[in-house]
Amino acid sequence: MPAAHSPSPPSGSPAPSSPGRIRVGSAPDSWGVWFPDDPQQVPWQRFLDEVAEAGYAWIELGPYGYLPTDPARLRDETERRGLTVSAGTVFTSLHRGPDTWDSTWAHVAQVAELTRATGAGHLVVIPSFWRDDKTAELIESPELTAEQWRHLTTGTERLAREVRERYGLDIVVHPHADTHIDTEAHVERFLDATDSDLVNLCLDTGHYAYCGGDSVKLIETYGERIGYLHLKQVDPVVLADVLAEGTPFGPAVRRGVMCEPPRGVPALEPVLAAARKLDVDLFAIVEQDMYPCPPDRPLPIARRTRRYLRSCGA
Repeated sequence: MPAAHSPSPPSGSPAPSSPGRIRVGSAPDSWGVWFPDDPQQVPWQRFLDEVAEAGYAWIELGPYGYLPTDPARLRDETERRGLTVSAGTVFTSLHRGPDTWDSTWAHVAQVAELTRATGAGHLVVIPSFWRDDKTAELIESPELTAEQWRHLTTGTERLAREVRERYGLDIVVHPHADTHIDTEAHVERFLDATDSDLVNLCLDTGHYAYCGGDSVKLIETYGERIGYLHLKQVDPVVLADVLAEGTPFGPAVRRGVMCEPPRGVPALEPVLAAARKLDVDLFAIVEQDMYPCPPDRPLPIARRTRRYLRSCGA
């Protein structure tokens, strides 16, 4: 569903200047969950118990198959813990052209069906990596050709249109390290080439900083395109080493490049302040990448992070 604007005042009354509402949540990622099934990850029941215990009311689905995929069971498990789903997540390779559409849609439709059944209104779309996140082997060039950019932008618009018409969901594209939508230049090129009525962003503050971007500047410049937030920080010391050594994203996470706020960058208080000035309701989902991690590590971090975000007014 589109971000909800404040209701119009009665005729003749001055317009209120109240800021938009920020709905804070967390995600399986913050519990070290990257895959549907992995012995290094906490069981989904523990994730749901602990995310509620940490003080969050909103969650994402995470990798499809980690949480129950039966809609009735999923609703029962979330509702009895006071949790509501904000979005599902899909991975796409739309820059590879029309031949990838059928396989892409099969994956998207599966996730979108479950996302709609939860009552959520967003689908987070993450582009595919250009290198293997474990071996650093190049899968394809980090730079797209002009034709590949056309495939990416037209394919994303088609995806947005189909998802909205069939499932009533809005897509938000997630700039991500080691993908073709990463740096400020790539993000701006993507936004300038896509229809704002169809395609908006999930701004992940950590990934954008990882790739050299300024989240506050992006919000202030392209505010009408910000449809969703992921709150995350990077450790600047670890990041400097990662960039100098050309470390791929997966191993960088294992080195602790994504850190607990407020220990890293960007500062989240000005990001949230800039987002509130947009005067729209936004989800702000905490995502601290830390796969793999000890099972007792996430909950204390989640509690501290929630307290910190409250101190930032969220």
